[in-house]
Amino acid sequence: MHAANAPQELIDSPYALRRLIATLLVMTFGAAGMYVVSVVLPQVQADFGVSRSDASLPYTLLMVGFGVGGLWMGRISDRHGVHVALVLGAVGTLGGFVWAAYAQGIWSFAPLVADTTLWWNRRRGIAVAVCTSGNYLAGAIWPPVAQYGVSTLGWRQTYLMIGVVCGVGMILLALAMRRPPPLPVAASHGRMPTRQSDRPFGLRMGAAQALLCAAAVGCCLAMAMPQVHIVAYCADLGFGPARGAEMLSLMLACGIVSRLGSGLICDRIGGVRTLLLGSFLQAVALLMFIPFNGLASLYVISAMFGLFQGGIIPAYAIIVREYFPPLEAGRRVGAVMLASLGAMALGGWISGAIFDLTGSYRLAVVNGVFWNVVNLAIAFWLYLRAREQESAQSASTNPIIRQNFPQQS
Repeated sequence: MHAANAPQELIDSPYALRRLIATLLVMTFGAAGMYVVSVVLPQVQADFGVSRSDASLPYTLLMVGFGVGGLWMGRISDRHGVHVALVLGAVGTLGGFVWAAYAQGIWSFAPLVADTTLWWNRRRGIAVAVCTSGNYLAGAIWPPVAQYGVSTLGWRQTYLMIGVVCGVGMILLALAMRRPPPLPVAASHGRMPTRQSDRPFGLRMGAAQALLCAAAVGCCLAMAMPQVHIVAYCADLGFGPARGAEMLSLMLACGIVSRLGSGLICDRIGGVRTLLLGSFLQAVALLMFIPFNGLASLYVISAMFGLFQGGIIPAYAIIVREYFPPLEAGRRVGAVMLASLGAMALGGWISGAIFDLTGSYRLAVVNGVFWNVVNLAIAFWLYLRAREQESAQSASTNPIIRQNFPQQS
């Protein structure tokens, strides 16, 4: 077990803010591989002479690794502290980039998010949004860097250099995050109430967790196509991979704005309502890819997609913190991240396979819309269950209602 927990006075403190900044930087370094793979996809396909779906396999395996590693790291973080998980993640990031750089064939976020929820009460939503914005900040920074490196040095040398920068940077930042979080209190003292119970949404713990994971699968199967294939899509349309890299950066830069905005929304309306809103808006943006494929319209739609879907993933962490025991945050957020990243992995491969079969990304977008509707349905059902549970709890604590409607023995 890690050292004694920090005092409660550090919640919402300047130290919590400094820790949040360090978390943002760690996210930015750690997410580099998620977007560099998309940038080098066309050149990797050409170098190895493989199909589009096979060229998408590195992204698929990367996201599976992110998900499985996040679940494992969540357990390590709960037991030994987030800094231990970060050092292991940094070593893995460095080793993965170096290994890929010398490959001759095609073949950590969850602990950080969970840790952040334990350091904030009054502004928990915006804190998680800042933390997870590191993912999109990486998407805004690394694709242009990788594109420049690929065009001047080649993709192997680019992988090697990015791996060293990110791996060393993460290790140094991990050393500044050795202090364990304060022990959680029973309820939040801020604007966003905590609704923890033995039956979140009126369901058994396992059932509630499974529904959150299913929702994550739906939204991320939908999310994968634009994020993974926008560079290749632009190349196919004759606009060139550089334009696609710019669109990916624009998409993810707008995602930063979306995540910060969704954090403020979360603090006001809670995680479930924020998830429902984000899911609906993502479906709208996805539909726009079907009728429009001009250069200017794709820039606009990429920006829309980033603005609309950026708040979905942070909402899951807020829901876990609101409805589940805080001491289980690491492993429960890790389970949701495993589902979401696994779906991103599968969605990236499926989109490539659909392209190979049809020669077009149109059906890949339709597939994404279908899974987005699945996510929307689950989010709406959880919203209804949450309202029912809150009404029941309010009735049970209202003395007038209890007098008129006594409990049955």
